[in-house]
Amino acid sequence: MHRTTEKLWRVLGVPLAVAVAAALVLPPVVGTYWLQVFTAAVVYSVVALGLGILQGRVGLISMGQIAILAIGGWTALRLEQAFGLPLPLLLLAVGLVTAVVGVLIGLPALRLSGLHLALVTLMLAAALAIVLTNAGFPNGGGGLLGHDPLLPGNVALPRPSWATTDEAYFRLTVLVCALLFALALAHLRGRPGRAWAAIRQSEFAARSAGINVTLYKLVAFALACFMTGVAGGLLAGSSGGLSVYQFAPQESISLLAVVLMAGMGSPWGAVLAGVLMKVMPAVTDLFGVSSSLLLVLFGLGLVQTLVTSPGGIVGQLGSDLGRLGRRLRPRPAGAPAPVAPGTPFDTPPPVRSPDDGHPAAGAAPSFTSARREGR
Repeated sequence: MHRTTEKLWRVLGVPLAVAVAAALVLPPVVGTYWLQVFTAAVVYSVVALGLGILQGRVGLISMGQIAILAIGGWTALRLEQAFGLPLPLLLLAVGLVTAVVGVLIGLPALRLSGLHLALVTLMLAAALAIVLTNAGFPNGGGGLLGHDPLLPGNVALPRPSWATTDEAYFRLTVLVCALLFALALAHLRGRPGRAWAAIRQSEFAARSAGINVTLYKLVAFALACFMTGVAGGLLAGSSGGLSVYQFAPQESISLLAVVLMAGMGSPWGAVLAGVLMKVMPAVTDLFGVSSSLLLVLFGLGLVQTLVTSPGGIVGQLGSDLGRLGRRLRPRPAGAPAPVAPGTPFDTPPPVRSPDDGHPAAGAAPSFTSARREGR
């Protein structure tokens, strides 16, 4: 029992601790506008984590997560208007719907990989953007789509009575996203995570080891789309509702670049990716700089990451902090000082001189002297 509790705390401890800290610190400090920005950043961190699982852990390049996010928001609005479900049940239903969509996408994509899979999922995002432009998000209208063009604009997902304010809804969003992070970490540290690592290394070797490659690929698609769909449902409850301009196809490209730059294989990289996606544009707007400049900066950052730090910003930062900690760690008494790489020793080992056969520092042994000495 104690071992189970300890293992559960390892999975839930860090996400919940960070969630509690963010929920307590940010709302009293920032204003309403920045609270909405940080809510969107938290939502997009879950989307980035789903993309990190697909590409960073399984090796499946998907550029359709923004489309899944839009499907999650659309489904949440339509189910709420049709059935009036409570928010917890609504988010669970939205996650299951998008998980099924992920499996349906994953079935034909099992024979694809690399650039081909990326192009197919990008075409999905572009097609969905066209559909949303013509159909719109549900705004209380009749029919299957629930959109009435005569009604003004879109509507936001109704919030529960205990989370009507922006501060309370931010705390709710942080809590739900922390649980999604814990769900992802539980998969990554369990059997699916080990199977995904084997599949990423070599599918043939994974099949030889008895791993059901098809099943675990579908599990990865279902998990990533489940998390992204729940995130879309949370985003539908933000102030102002959803707009078709939020889910443009180029957003998928920006998300992929940001996730690669932040650190694809780390949950902390997903958090940083959410901040870069939503907080950085708000910061540039605050200083009167066009947010289009961020595309240039993201491109330069992506090139620098691929060249010098494949682990992304988070991976490089962790490596630098670990190196600094080893340098600052006190050495035991009598232990020799560490030698920096490339630094010569104070006393070089003696080397035989080819002339007199006596040791001479710095002289390289000749081939004839080595044969003469039987070496």
